[in-house]
Amino acid sequence: MSITVEEKARVLKEFATKEGDTGSPEVQVAILSSRISTLTEHFKAHKKDNHSRRGLLMMVAQRRKLLDYLKARNEQRYIDLIKRLGLRR
Repeated sequence: MSITVEEKARVLKEFATKEGDTGSPEVQVAILSSRISTLTEHFKAHKKDNHSRRGLLMMVAQRRKLLDYLKARNEQRYIDLIKRLGLRR
């Protein structure tokens, strides 16, 4: 399950630290969060889709790694991102 081009552009615009920013941890985490929420909705209708569930678990793990990296580098940016995305931690 992928996100639409419009959704990705909205996320890029909202979380980019500068113009044309696509690689910062904030943007990557925000895109992964959007994809995770899309897949979560998919699983409400398709409970036995275990192949996609594996992809979801890999995305969650990747997001966790990026958040740990951001916390180690700049804790204030990490805290701000968690609040903006509404993630638990």
